Amino acid sequence: AKAIWNANNPIIHSYEQFTNHFSEVFSTTTGHLSTTDQLFRLQQGRTSVTEYTLHFRTLVVASGWNEKALLGAYRQGLNPDIRAAMALYDDSIGLEAFLQRTTHVAQNLAACQPSMTAPQPASVVACSPVPEPMQIDSTRLSREERNRRLLNGLCLYCGEPGHRIRQCPVRPPRPMVSTLSTEVEISSLTMLPVTLHTSNSSLCVSALVDFESSGNFISQECLNQLQLTRRPHIHLLVVKTIQGKPLGCRKIRFSSPFITLQVGLFHYEEMRFLVLEDSTTSIILGQPGSENIIPNSAGAHVTSSAGVNTSSVAPVILPDQASVPEVPAEYMAFQDVFSKQAATRLPPHRPWDCAIDLLGEYILCPSRSAKAMEEDSFKHRRRRPLPASSWARRMGGYGHASKLDLRSAYNLVRIRAGDEWKTAFVTPSGHYEYRVMPYGLSISPSIFQTFMNEVFREFLHRFVIVYIDDNLIYSQNLAEHRQHVQQVLHKLHDHSLYFKLEKCEFHRPSVQFLGYIITAEGVQMGQGKVSAILEWPQQLTVKELQRFLGFANFYRRFIKDYSSITAPLTSLLRGKPNTLSWNPSAHEAFLHLKKIFSTAPLLHHPDPELPFTVEVDASTTGVGAVLSQAVGDPPFFHPCAYYSRKLSPAEQNYDAGNGELLAIKLALEEWRHWLEGSKHPFTIITDHKNLQYIREAKSLNPRQARWALFFTRFNFKITYRPGSKNISADALSRLHSLDQSADPEPILPSNLIVSPIIWEMDSDIHNATCDLAQREMYINNYN
Repeated sequence: AKAIWNANNPIIHSYEQFTNHFSEVFSTTTGHLSTTDQLFRLQQGRTSVTEYTLHFRTLVVASGWNEKALLGAYRQGLNPDIRAAMALYDDSIGLEAFLQRTTHVAQNLAACQPSMTAPQPASVVACSPVPEPMQIDSTRLSREERNRRLLNGLCLYCGEPGHRIRQCPVRPPRPMVSTLSTEVEISSLTMLPVTLHTSNSSLCVSALVDFESSGNFISQECLNQLQLTRRPHIHLLVVKTIQGKPLGCRKIRFSSPFITLQVGLFHYEEMRFLVLEDSTTSIILGQPGSENIIPNSAGAHVTSSAGVNTSSVAPVILPDQASVPEVPAEYMAFQDVFSKQAATRLPPHRPWDCAIDLLGEYILCPSRSAKAMEEDSFKHRRRRPLPASSWARRMGGYGHASKLDLRSAYNLVRIRAGDEWKTAFVTPSGHYEYRVMPYGLSISPSIFQTFMNEVFREFLHRFVIVYIDDNLIYSQNLAEHRQHVQQVLHKLHDHSLYFKLEKCEFHRPSVQFLGYIITAEGVQMGQGKVSAILEWPQQLTVKELQRFLGFANFYRRFIKDYSSITAPLTSLLRGKPNTLSWNPSAHEAFLHLKKIFSTAPLLHHPDPELPFTVEVDASTTGVGAVLSQAVGDPPFFHPCAYYSRKLSPAEQNYDAGNGELLAIKLALEEWRHWLEGSKHPFTIITDHKNLQYIREAKSLNPRQARWALFFTRFNFKITYRPGSKNISADALSRLHSLDQSADPEPILPSNLIVSPIIWEMDSDIHNATCDLAQREMYINNYN
C-alpha cells in the first residue's frame, strides 16, 4: 500500500478500485478444487491401497473421464512399489479388474512383510482422537480455533487453505459401513438421489450405494422426518467397517417398517431398513437393496456375520400394483423368517441332509446296454408314510388357525457331504451337480418330511400339523394362538427355514389346507376343486375319464354310496378300451356325481368328550361303517367319518353272523385311536340281533375267539336295529356289489371250445318218441 501511495497510482483516487486491487494481491483462494484437479493431485502417500482406491472411486463418479484416462491417473497415484508390481498388467484388462488386482497385490505384499505396519495419516490436531466413520463431528476443535479457521477459510481438518474439509487430501476417506466381516475390501460407492414414500409423507434424500454392505440402513433423523416408529429387531447387530473393526459402541437394536423407495420416475422398491442412531447419512443401500437398482460390477458374494439376514426386501412393484403383505405386528421380531433374499442362501449341513445310498456292489458307470438300467436297480429308496389323512382327526375344538408355506422347500436341505456327485447332470454348457436336495428325487418327500417332523417334534399333535412344506397351527383362543405361532417362527429361525409371506394366513377362523376347508365345526371339500369337478366337460376320452374319476376319488370320504354312483362310469373302463362307449346310464351317473359334490355333507371333528356311535353292516361283497356323534340341543347325529371295504374271496364265504362281526372288527380297527379308552361307552348298531350276546357266548370258533379277545380293549354295547332303518351302513356295505347289468365274462374264449357232435338219427328218434307220447295221451283222454 505504501508503494502505491508513493507512486501516486491512480488507484488511490477510488476506494472501490483500491479495495479490489488489495483483495487481488492479498486475499487467499477459498474456492473448491475441481474433480479434475483432485484426480491429478491424488496420491496414495501414506494411506493404504484400500483407502486410496476408495477415494479414487468417489472422484470417478463425478469426473466424466474415460476409462483409459482414469486408469492412467490411478497408476500415477500409486506408491512406487505397488506401481512397479502392477506394471505386469496393461490397460486392456479394464479399470475395474485393475482396481481389484491392485488391492490383491497390495495384500500379498503386506503379507510378505509382517514386521512392517501400515503408517497412519498425519493429523494436525494431536490432542484429538481419530474420528470414527460416520461420526465426523466426533473430533472436536476448540471454539476459538474453529472460528479462526472458518474466518480465514482454512480446512477444519488439516488447517491448510485452498479447500474445505470434504476435499481435504490429507484426511483419510470414511470407510464404508457394513454389518459383516468380509475378505473383500473393494467397494463401489456412489450417491444416488432417491425419494422415500410412506402412507403419510414423502422425503427426497441422497442415498449412499454400497455394494458390499450386507444391510440397508436409515438414520434416526430421517426416520423422524418420515414420522415413522422404529420397531425392535430380533437380534442386536454389531456394525463393522471394511477393516473388520466395530463402528462405535452402539449396537443396532431397531428396524424400520416397510418404506417405498423410488429411484427415477418408474422404479420402486419396498424394503425395510436397519436404524443407525448416530448416522449422518440418511440412507445407505447395501447389497440387498442396491442389486435391483445398480448392477454390482465387483460381483462379491457376502454373508452376514450374525448368520441371519439383516434386511427384508420385497419384490419390485409398481405403484398401481398391490402392496406387499405386512408381517403382523406381534411377529415383527421374526421378520427375517419371511425374507426372500435369505432363502436363496446355501443352507448349512444338518443331521437330516439328503443321503443318496447305493446298494452294495453297485457303482455308477457308462451303460453299454441298449436298455438303460432303471434307477430302482441301484439306488436305495427311503420310504416314509406321509400324514395325508390323519391330520384332520386332531383339529377338534380349535378356534384360530394360521397357515404357513415354506419357501424353496426341498432346496433348504443340503445333499450329504460326499454324495453331490451322485446328482450330476449334463447340460450343453458343462457338467453340474446339486449342492441342495433337488425336486424330482423319489426320496425327497420322505427326507423332507422326516426333517420337518424332527424340527417340530415337540409341537406335533399338540398345535402343529406339518405336511411337506405346508404348516398348520391351530389353537383354542387368540392369546394362546399367538404364543404358538411365535414358538413356530422361533423354531424356523433356529433352523434357517423361511416362509413365503404372500401365501401365509394368520389368525383365521377357517383355512384351506391340503384341498380341504378346515373350520371349528369340521372339514369340507375345497371350493376350488369342487368347482373344477362341476365345470368338467362331458365329452371325455379314456384318459380324461380316468383323470376325472381320480380327481373325484380324492373326496370319496364325503360322498355316501360313492362306488355305486360311479359304477356305470367305471364299467366303461373295463377291459382297457381305446374309446368310450358312452351310454345313458353313464351320462346320468356323470351328472348325478356332479350334483352330489355340490351338496356334500360336513364331516364334524370328533369330540372325545361326547359319546360315539358306530353303525355297521355287511353284505356278501363288502362291509361299511359310519362314526357319528350327537351334537346340539336337541341332539342331532352328525357324521364324523365313513368307512367301507371290499371283502376278499375267503371273507365272502362267511355267513351273515360272521360277516357282521367282521364289520365290527374292521370298524374298531379303523377308529381305534378314538374308541379305545374313550371317556364314555360307545354304541355299536347292527342289524344282526344275535350279536348282542357275543360277549356272553360260551362256544366260539377260533376266529371268533381271536376277535372277542380284541373286543376286550373297548367299552361298548351292541344295539340291534333292522336293516331297513340302518340305511347309511347298509349302503356303504353294498358299495362293492357286482354290477348285475354287465354281461358275465366267459372263463375261456370261444375259440378254445369244441362244439358237440349231433347225429340226425338222434333228432328222428326224439321226434318219434314225442309223437308216440302225444298219441298215448290222446287215447287215454278219449277212454
